[in-house]
Amino acid sequence: VWSLGEGAPEETEKRDDSQRSTLFVEKPQSGSVSVGGNITFIAKVEAKDLLRKPNVKWFKGKWMDLASKAGKHLQLKESFERHTKIHTFEMHIIQAKENYAGNYRCEVSYKDKFDSCSFDLEVTESSQATPSIDIRSAFKRSGDGQDDAGELDFSGLLKRREVKQQEEEPEVDVWELLKNANPSEYEKIAFQYGITDLRGMLKRLKRMRREVKKSAAFAKGLDPAYQVDKGGKVRFMVELADPTVELKWYKNGQEIRPSAKYIFEHKGNQRILFINNCTMTDDARYYVTAGDEKCSTELFVRDPPILVTKGLEDTSTYVGERVELSCEVSEDDANVKWFRNGVELPNDPKSRYRIKVEGKKHTLIIEEAAKNDNATYSVMTTGGQSEAKLSVDLRPLKISLALEDQTVRLGQEIHLKCEISENVSGKWYKNGQLVEASDRVKLYHKGRIHRFVIASAAVDDEGEYMFVPDAYNINIPCKVRVVDPPKLHLDGLGENNTVTVVAGSKLRLEIPITGEPTPKVMWSKGDKWITDSGRIRAETYPDSSCLVIDTAEREDSGPFRITLKNEAGEDSALINIKVVDVPDPPQSPNVTEVGEDWCVMTWEPPANDGGSPILGYFIERKKKQSSRWMRLNFELCKETTFEPKKMIEGVAYEVRVFAVNAIGISKPSMPSKSFVPLAVTSPPTLLAVDSVTDTSVTMKWRPPDHIGAAGLDGYVVEYCFEGNGFSQGISADQSEELLEPPFNREVDVFITPYSFDSSSPPLFPKLADEWIVANPELTDKTKFTINGLPTGSKILVRVKAVNAAGESEPRYHPQPILVKEVIEPPKIRLPRHLKQTYTRRVGETVNLVIPFQGRPRAKVSWQKNGSPIDKNQINIRNTENDTIIFIRKAERGHSGEYDMKVEVENLEDKATIDIQIVDRPGPPEVVTIEDVWGENVNLSWKPPKDDGNAAITGYTIQKADKKSM
Repeated sequence: VWSLGEGAPEETEKRDDSQRSTLFVEKPQSGSVSVGGNITFIAKVEAKDLLRKPNVKWFKGKWMDLASKAGKHLQLKESFERHTKIHTFEMHIIQAKENYAGNYRCEVSYKDKFDSCSFDLEVTESSQATPSIDIRSAFKRSGDGQDDAGELDFSGLLKRREVKQQEEEPEVDVWELLKNANPSEYEKIAFQYGITDLRGMLKRLKRMRREVKKSAAFAKGLDPAYQVDKGGKVRFMVELADPTVELKWYKNGQEIRPSAKYIFEHKGNQRILFINNCTMTDDARYYVTAGDEKCSTELFVRDPPILVTKGLEDTSTYVGERVELSCEVSEDDANVKWFRNGVELPNDPKSRYRIKVEGKKHTLIIEEAAKNDNATYSVMTTGGQSEAKLSVDLRPLKISLALEDQTVRLGQEIHLKCEISENVSGKWYKNGQLVEASDRVKLYHKGRIHRFVIASAAVDDEGEYMFVPDAYNINIPCKVRVVDPPKLHLDGLGENNTVTVVAGSKLRLEIPITGEPTPKVMWSKGDKWITDSGRIRAETYPDSSCLVIDTAEREDSGPFRITLKNEAGEDSALINIKVVDVPDPPQSPNVTEVGEDWCVMTWEPPANDGGSPILGYFIERKKKQSSRWMRLNFELCKETTFEPKKMIEGVAYEVRVFAVNAIGISKPSMPSKSFVPLAVTSPPTLLAVDSVTDTSVTMKWRPPDHIGAAGLDGYVVEYCFEGNGFSQGISADQSEELLEPPFNREVDVFITPYSFDSSSPPLFPKLADEWIVANPELTDKTKFTINGLPTGSKILVRVKAVNAAGESEPRYHPQPILVKEVIEPPKIRLPRHLKQTYTRRVGETVNLVIPFQGRPRAKVSWQKNGSPIDKNQINIRNTENDTIIFIRKAERGHSGEYDMKVEVENLEDKATIDIQIVDRPGPPEVVTIEDVWGENVNLSWKPPKDDGNAAITGYTIQKADKKSM
């Protein structure tokens, strides 16, 4: 078990000692296995007190969880025995390797309980001694291509990358190396293995050589020396002869206390000290005491090897040039040695070799390179080396002015010129062939300048030219291109470069082209380039280019641009492609007017005429319930209006339109909304005034005499104010009909008379623009009130009947109407049953409605027996036309005469209602037997004191046998 929680692995660090308990029934034991062999470690946990399976983890070292490493060489298994209630956990290591050796740990936890057990695995070789085991070898990164990739390492947690396959070398024990080495080699070994304090280490080595006496307290003591890399972990172990002896550990004479760095572990007689994350301060002498006995050892912490992170590179230079050979190592200011052909270079100020150090970068500098500096230079560190070759040559011929590639037009001059550092002659070559001077070709050499001139370029002069200086193995090349500007030949196209094609047909437009070299041809439409495949494609030939459109569509119309480009320039042109087609169908026609057997229809032209002007339209109609269309015109209709005739009244029809251009006939338009040929009704009859107030006029009329098949949807009431103008209106016969009173009810209407000339029909207002619609929505009643009129104004009123065919002719009221309410004297229309005494029993409801008339609105008042009515006992509710007296539960006190008075301005009317609430009478009083004879008796009595508010109409006499009572 761990001596302190802070020294345990991550998970155990979080647990308190009080939470630990012994959960293991059987703990895994340390074991040994040969390389390539198999071994199994078993841990058992009793489940008698556990409600669920405990959590078990296997670790290698301090923190590496082996659950993520399970695979070919590692298998974790678990089982449960129901009879014994034992959980068994097994770790199988298959085909063990040397780097599997080390310390392992098994942890088990359940809720707040925790237990841990450490054990060791030793991997041995059967035939030869194995080198010392370093647990860090288990953590070496391995590439994907290696057999051991992903086995007991954590490379999966790092970024995956390939590394070079390196041959693993056994770890060298520096102590043993120094023991057996010649003293002259001490300094070399110190450099190679990173020993910084060589003198102190030799002193400690001298102490180690002393013979150690055999100890009685220690069955097995510490090794003479241990070594560990900086940042690594070291394990000291002693075995006691007596486990009860107190043990103490010391470092350079100071006692070591348990901490996160120093961890103590007890296993039987073994006492183990772990030192984590070793630093250079841990390089010291350690000893352990058991009573009076002491066992000591030396720990050597060595720096990690210095690696060459960036090697030397082969370098070529010229005599007299400055040379720098640079490399980078893994640490700043590291000790690095330089060699030339295996011989170490001295770092002497007088040496021609200068060494420069900048952090991790080390540079070997040669100020002026000589020919004899050709050699192999190498650099060596404690963990690697690198080498490179330095080549020093004579200074080459410099090219001051190189030949330049030229592109010239046909007939222009070709002028090639170069300049070199030396005044030497040379030769000119074209496409690898020697060029001699001639009448066309002029060659010039003056000092270091060489020129090549051809006065007039021809197509054959194109090629690769090269100047080669004599005695030098170099050449100065260039390319000459002879070009001719591209040109489009559009002579065969029509006016404005327009090409017309009928939709659905194939277009193949061939355009001749010229140019040298053969120009690149590009076709485009708008921002879209045309490729060499698809329905619209471009085909290019050496002397022409074709635009091909398979099955031309209307959307293909528009300007197409063709562009030619080569080194000499470019040429382009716009070619208008016009795809003509039948027009789009017109929009759905709109039937604007219908008659008894005709209608008027209109429509909008097609949105697209197909690229050809619209010549006219064909119109068809059909009955709605039929599927057969009938053409109505055989000559094109030039307008967008048509009047179909000879239809049957009352039958629903639909119409549609075709557009026609030079290409053909369009598809039909969408059918119109169905319509029925109908005639409007006759005007309404008997238009008259029903009532007038200060702000409204109520009109009434009779339905039209003739309605027809379209029926009657409703009426529109319109009015206008008098005085806006007049025109000839209705006839004298109509006027006489309108002047007749249409109803028996008397209505007082103020009429302003007009004088009519007997020789002409009466005049009547007819300013259609000034007529105001009183009802925005149709009314199906024959009575309507026009509200919101100014008091005292005069209005003219007309009414129209409306059906599916439209509005009828209006019916006018013959005279203007004055908007002013007429005073109507008040009059109470007392119901007949209230003209007599109204009788109700006590407890019954009294609800009397008394209508009256009078205008403007009459004022109603009530009194009972000459006094105002108590409204808390009797409810009175008044309206414009009646008054209601209501008694929910009548009492005898409600009896009396009720006086009703209706007032309109200074006029009034009165009426009296007699209400009698009656109840049962009281019993008669003083019943007396006046005489008895035979079976007869003569009775007398007095009337009851309470007659129940009604006259006694009679008495009822009853008898009974006294014996039966």
